Amino acid sequence: MKVLDFKDDIKSSLVVFLVALPLCLGIALASNAPLASGLIAGIIGGIVVGLISGSHVSVSGPAAGLTVIVVNGIAQLGGFDTFGLAVLAAGLFQVLFGLIRGGAIGDYFPTAVIKGMLAAIGLILIIKQFPNAFSREVMGINIISIVSLAIILGWEKLPFKLVPGPLIAVVVSVVLNELFHLVEAPYLVNLPPDVFSGLMLPNFGNFNMDVLAVAFTIAVVASLETLLCIDAGDKLDPKKRKTSKNRELLAQGLGNALSGLVGGLPITAVIVRTSTNISAGAKTKMSAVFHGMWLLLCVLFIPGVLNLIPLATLACVLLTVGYKLTKPSLVMEMKERGWDQLAVFLTTIAAILVTDLLKGIFIGLALAIIFELRKPALSCLEVEEEDDKVHVKFIRNVSFLHKAKIHKILSDIAHDKQVHFHGLKNVRVHVDVHELITEYHSQAMKKGRKVSLG
Repeated sequence: MKVLDFKDDIKSSLVVFLVALPLCLGIALASNAPLASGLIAGIIGGIVVGLISGSHVSVSGPAAGLTVIVVNGIAQLGGFDTFGLAVLAAGLFQVLFGLIRGGAIGDYFPTAVIKGMLAAIGLILIIKQFPNAFSREVMGINIISIVSLAIILGWEKLPFKLVPGPLIAVVVSVVLNELFHLVEAPYLVNLPPDVFSGLMLPNFGNFNMDVLAVAFTIAVVASLETLLCIDAGDKLDPKKRKTSKNRELLAQGLGNALSGLVGGLPITAVIVRTSTNISAGAKTKMSAVFHGMWLLLCVLFIPGVLNLIPLATLACVLLTVGYKLTKPSLVMEMKERGWDQLAVFLTTIAAILVTDLLKGIFIGLALAIIFELRKPALSCLEVEEEDDKVHVKFIRNVSFLHKAKIHKILSDIAHDKQVHFHGLKNVRVHVDVHELITEYHSQAMKKGRKVSLG
């Protein structure tokens, strides 16, 4: 590793650490789990997953997208010690997904379903965290929350941000509470002096089929969120490096298995920390690893400082995360993609709110398939090679069901070949596939390759 890369990774890892710290605590709070479990998941996601993953820019840890599953799982299984078994089993499921080359699973879920899932999670976060951020009985909570939200929202509008807004909110809320005693101990973070001694290890004697059911739900949703993040991270990576999705599932699976074994929350690759890592100038995967090390040092040496943080501030961090996942502009974005996409998006949200995360996802997927089957015959394409040229001919309508196939075809084309697409204007191309082709064309042109769209 070059010295310059090492310095850049250290710098970016510190920025990611400052973002991850309040999120690890806040997600554990939202999940009705021990606060230490969020920190443990962040440490394992950074160090273990970071070392095994093939991604140079993604950062893993506890995810807001899994809070609903964790809350319901703990309640269904009767405690966090039994839930740890589900996290362990979910990791083993993900390892299996990776071994059977299941990394393409994300290509079979349309964008409308994925964004509907994230929007529903955002709504649930807002609904559940609002009572933690505002109170009729304890006015100090309201003061801390108003100040915290003002800082977080106002900080985003500043042109230059040396440190993340959530961290500033945490620091200011701690200082305010120390000066004016706005809230007492029950409304502050409560970590034991030795965080590791307070971990709730899995109870293997409670293993049953309900544990497997919860584990499978975690594995599917965590894998989808990870694959979505990996795609986004590869697109944002200035060097445009590609990540092996199968290796990523293996890395996430091993991380989750270890997290479940030692009392941590489930782990995914997460978009907020990944985008922060990239914008902070990360060069290699060591940035993610270093951020996990900073979390570990924090837990080992200053747990008492963490206990000064008001829970209301963590709730405000989650309220802003929830809003970003479910902001109203998403409705217009889906409408512009087509009324069928809007219907799938809204149906997925409603189904998740009424049932649960996994059922809601598959209800949204079922509706998307129905819309596709109602349209003229499913697409078909031909690939012809001619010396140094490859002709990709679209002869029938293209649906999202063909996204994985087309992605593989494009990935397999040698980089020294000219690529010519034919028939794109004569057939219906699903928006997801169109975006895939447009991205391929854009990246190829940047590298000096000849690609034509026709």
